[in-house]
Amino acid sequence: MSTPITGTTSVAGVVGAPISHSLSPLIHNAWLAERKIDAVYLAFSPTLRGFERFIDGLRGGVVRGVNVTAPFKERALAIADHRSQSSDRAGAANLLLFPPNGQIFADNTDGVGLASALACQAPNFSSEGSTVVILGAGGAARGAAATLLDAGAAEVRIVNRGLDRARRLIETFGSRARCFTQSEMHEALFGANLLINAASTPPGDPGMSSDLLTGLAAWATVMDMNYRPLPTPLLEEAAARGYGVVDGLAMLIGQAEPSFRALFGAAPPSIDVRSLALAALGADV
Repeated sequence: MSTPITGTTSVAGVVGAPISHSLSPLIHNAWLAERKIDAVYLAFSPTLRGFERFIDGLRGGVVRGVNVTAPFKERALAIADHRSQSSDRAGAANLLLFPPNGQIFADNTDGVGLASALACQAPNFSSEGSTVVILGAGGAARGAAATLLDAGAAEVRIVNRGLDRARRLIETFGSRARCFTQSEMHEALFGANLLINAASTPPGDPGMSSDLLTGLAAWATVMDMNYRPLPTPLLEEAAARGYGVVDGLAMLIGQAEPSFRALFGAAPPSIDVRSLALAALGADV
């Protein structure tokens, strides 16, 4: 049974556009109920043009903080008064905190979520010396690239439709990062032992998924940050070929854990939120 909302209930949430698909409210509110914390976690969807105005209106701590998802992660970092090292390194923020002094603090827990998901679902994968291909060049891709390079990846290859955006991303990371257009996909994939889809939508049909796996190393791991549907066509094809697979739900839960601590000052309880999320998705537990 959920805790009733009163005049003393604390508020936090997640911001994105669109946001109705997000499982973050389900996860955080389950943790809050189990911990019996007088708080609620909501979903907010400002207009694309109204993001900064919306966030600016939260200064002062009436709302404790918000997680930030596509397409606002890079803009979230820009509006902050103070930034963590991880958000600076990633060039994006997925967590904004609003202390009572009116300042905004930006953090990025995506790297923690990525590392947690890989450790949980691909325990044999090692970032050290790996060759990684990341599809997309937005905030999620930035966070993944920073995390993997810091963990010892030999090279990160960014594949994006717009080469200018990919080039801006790799400028942050130096000689161990390279960018490729979608027409250069096969060159980018050759010999890679980790493929991550960090684009906001999963690759479309199974044929495209098959194409994306051509050239990967035989022992490769494939991750899709999306979790609708679960598994995605890319992960279904990867599993059929014998590759290790990592899903976006594992990353979502992994990044939510440090966010919960920052927002509510308590560790998440040990309850099976993955099963709750799978039930919400209509998947088999």
